Amino acid sequence: MSDQVKQTVKKVFEDLATSLETGRMESRIKIGLTIDGSELGTEVMKQAAYAIKQKNLFDLVLIGKDVDWAADFEHYSTTACQKDSAELMEELLDSGELQGCVTLHYNFPIGVSTVGKVVTPALGRELFIATTTGTTSSIRNEAMVLNAINGIAAAKACGIQQPTIGILNIEGAKTVERSLTTLQENGYELVFGESQREDGGKVLRGNDLLLGSVDVVVCDSLTGNLLMKFFSAYSSGGNYETVGAGYGPGIGRNYERNICIISRASGAPVIANALEYAYELAKGKLGKISQTEYQKADQAGLKQVCLELSTVPTSEVKEIEPPPKEIVTSEIAGIEIMELEDAVKVLWEADIYAESGMGCTGPIVLVNEKNLAAAQAELKTAKYL
Repeated sequence: MSDQVKQTVKKVFEDLATSLETGRMESRIKIGLTIDGSELGTEVMKQAAYAIKQKNLFDLVLIGKDVDWAADFEHYSTTACQKDSAELMEELLDSGELQGCVTLHYNFPIGVSTVGKVVTPALGRELFIATTTGTTSSIRNEAMVLNAINGIAAAKACGIQQPTIGILNIEGAKTVERSLTTLQENGYELVFGESQREDGGKVLRGNDLLLGSVDVVVCDSLTGNLLMKFFSAYSSGGNYETVGAGYGPGIGRNYERNICIISRASGAPVIANALEYAYELAKGKLGKISQTEYQKADQAGLKQVCLELSTVPTSEVKEIEPPPKEIVTSEIAGIEIMELEDAVKVLWEADIYAESGMGCTGPIVLVNEKNLAAAQAELKTAKYL
């Protein structure tokens, strides 16, 4: 009997066992985990994997280098390079073999950002932080409006039918509140929560984060990233995240992949929670829900709201068109992820064709080999390197 036939027979029996156990004739959800790149080593991955295996909610699929414990799981072997794992993860998600994946780093396109999930210390409530990594828009207030939609989508996919939202008291909060109120008045089903401070309001203080006064807190990604780190590692000294479900899935208009992010400092409890978060999102049809939310928001005038937030005086607008496309094989690493797209445009302006991408060491700028030295010089001059 060939290996392929054996795998087919195995899957048939697994599906039959699942139907007898659950009463439903459907395939089990498969969630991937890339196991390379943690600062804490693969031991935390192993602990999280076996914690998930014991719960038996879904099938866990490992992606990464060979480890002795991988034999207990379905495993796609790759080199130690995160780029290989990321490319394989994309293939498995796009083919439908995986319904979600947890990974340590991923270069989401502009327009997509992640919604993290933590447990608040005061009352033990779950809180969605929208957003924690990625760039929904290069214009901060517009990004926060879109982040609200992303947060609502994540919460709904996890079973909260009418999630309440609040806006963190940071620069632009009142502008964002007005924009979201406009969408609400135009018919978008958006439910504001209330600050627990005496004067109330839709703008949240730090106390509200500790209490979990709302289901979704809206902020920019950099602030959200800091919040995730504080909530996740406040009891461990900072080098081992113990609480929460990680930095969450990338969500954006017309974005379908269920890719959830953890940190290189995420410990086994957070990794296991992130895997369950990815499972909840897959079961709740995150992709479908997020697109529905964007459609509803569009009907309530989202594009006009964003246009008003992004409009600047004509004298300040500088459109940069890319030079003619070239084959790009040379990598330039060491650029901050939040500045990656700006760095690409600096090279375009210097008549050097470039693209952003993901390398073995993180975010990269790709250029043609003949332009490598000139591109590095331009980026150093512009202080991106």
